[in-house]
Amino acid sequence: MNPQFIMDGLIAGAIIGLGAVGVTLTYSILRFSNFAHGELLSWGAYLALAVAGALGFLSAGLTKPIAPFSFGWALPISAVIAIGLTGLLALAVDALLFSSFRRRGSAIIIMVMASFGASLALRSLLEFLFTSKPAYFTKALQIAMKLGGGLRATPDQLLMLGVALVAVVTVHLLMTRTDIGRAMRAVSENPALASIAGIDVRRVIRTVWFLGAALACVAGIMSGLLIQIRPYLGHDLLLPLFAAAILGGIGSVPGAMLAGLIIGLCEALAVQAVGAEWRAAVSFVILIAVLLVRPRGLFGKAS
Repeated sequence: MNPQFIMDGLIAGAIIGLGAVGVTLTYSILRFSNFAHGELLSWGAYLALAVAGALGFLSAGLTKPIAPFSFGWALPISAVIAIGLTGLLALAVDALLFSSFRRRGSAIIIMVMASFGASLALRSLLEFLFTSKPAYFTKALQIAMKLGGGLRATPDQLLMLGVALVAVVTVHLLMTRTDIGRAMRAVSENPALASIAGIDVRRVIRTVWFLGAALACVAGIMSGLLIQIRPYLGHDLLLPLFAAAILGGIGSVPGAMLAGLIIGLCEALAVQAVGAEWRAAVSFVILIAVLLVRPRGLFGKAS
């Protein structure tokens, strides 16, 4: 068996893990499964593409590739802007839709169904604005470098792995070493008691929406750079995202990333062992197995 599946799995797992962090934070604070989260990956990628295109129009020098990568300065700059825009989009969706349900104390199933509706609306709007034709940040070809042990990777792929690692470590430190992180953990444990203790629950919820959307944007840009950008980009990753969030343990940032890497490796192994057509089934099998054997996940707390 070709050991290259390890590198392919790590790259796919990094994208899944970043998206899963947003899923696990949203669920732990808001107590519902947000099926619109996948669309934030797609929106993040398309917003970065639009901003990068505008920057390239203003200055062609920004699109000149930065050796040894396949992209120019337009992409890092547009990524920062897209992160902010995607966060604002998530806050807008919450303000227009989910906040009203929270005020009325709506049942969880209503919130879940509303997230399905939001997912369809966001995806349809993407297709209307950008069409369903695949898009690319760059079409430059890169030669994979030998890393030893039969593994190869392009500079873009290695950079994306580094970005994913930095992002997860940053979020983990935010959750464990800052006041807002401690407030988020308190709200996750008991929202009512946290409010009585003087914690601004609304601020925490806004922070969670923005942070989850920012990570989804980074994951979407990574996927768009390494593969391609499509309106269904986030939708196709939704099941692996939820599988990773549950496997890692709800509320655990390192757990979500580790679980994402595990799922990515399992998917890559399945492609070599039984064929690419079974790749989508891997996440479903892992999800069912975790729910049956260890519902709280790898790092989840027993209820």
